[in-house]
Amino acid sequence: RFSHYAVSIDEATASPVAAAARAARDVLINRFPSQTATIHGKYLAFLTMHGLTEADEGRLVGEHAAAGIIVRRAGDGSYPTPPPPPDLGGTGAGEWRPTPPALPAFSTAWLGAVEPFTMDFNEQFRARRPPALTSREYTRAYDEVKALGGAVGHPGVTRTPEQTQIGYFYSGNTIALFQGMLRGLVEACEMGTEQRYCGSLNTLGDSARLFALANLAGADAGIRIWNSKKHYNFWRPITAIQQLLPADNDGNPRTEADPTWTSLIPAPPYPDYTSGANGLSGSFTTIVARFFGTDKATFRVTTTAPQAVPNERTYDRFSDLADDVVDARIYLGIHFRFADTAARKEGTRVAKQAFNHF
Repeated sequence: RFSHYAVSIDEATASPVAAAARAARDVLINRFPSQTATIHGKYLAFLTMHGLTEADEGRLVGEHAAAGIIVRRAGDGSYPTPPPPPDLGGTGAGEWRPTPPALPAFSTAWLGAVEPFTMDFNEQFRARRPPALTSREYTRAYDEVKALGGAVGHPGVTRTPEQTQIGYFYSGNTIALFQGMLRGLVEACEMGTEQRYCGSLNTLGDSARLFALANLAGADAGIRIWNSKKHYNFWRPITAIQQLLPADNDGNPRTEADPTWTSLIPAPPYPDYTSGANGLSGSFTTIVARFFGTDKATFRVTTTAPQAVPNERTYDRFSDLADDVVDARIYLGIHFRFADTAARKEGTRVAKQAFNHF
């Protein structure tokens, strides 16, 4: 019922499960050849668990599909060899630079230049410039993250225990969280525990399309966000609030520096604007809402963050999860609100185009 993405395979027969497994195996080994033995072992174990063997002709279909994707993505700019030199940002007011405690360089600074999967070009849907350091919007965001995102027990921090837990919950592996959300939605329909939206998931092809749409949009959201990070190179709250160097003075008389302020968790090693977690959140939640034709669905998400108690949360709307991710990155002290909301919008726009055109 839908057009193919990279390769058309006519009259495919045998097990679609074997085909999907083989496609995944081949792409992973192409990307991570040093892990060939481990990946192949997991692939064989998966086939056994599903009562299949490599003799199933679905393997040939999977090989064909993987080969098409591998050729399409050859030279796409991911995993550049040799890697580019370390990016240490800038040293002026408003410019990102390595943050404590480890002071690492800009991680995967090349990601924003990777060839997109569904966007027309890398700069598409780029967020507008962050607010000026002397603006009221910046001042409000500065005061908010200073009050809500500081370390536990730091003077002036007003974050509640519940807000702390929301922050911790979304401090884990964001990609793993959203993959788990997708699996949970599909499994709920398979088990018959959810009826409101399952009309969109009648076949294996439907669930395959859901995973493909969500992950292609999510990948492009990552490219979109890193493109903004590289382009704007905006500083993290810890640098803005501490203002340890004379050059860090933002020229704003309404922002009061605190050299002892630290964020609840260490800032990730890349610029603030825009937020990676919120780009993914915007893309994944938009895809599932479009796919199911509703924002309303009862679903669970699980975090990998060890500090989060409990480690599972239940939602009744996809947009409620996206709202929490915006707030969480402020409670963690690692983003200004405008970086979160701009990223959510970027991810949403990427997802809408992916859904409408793929």
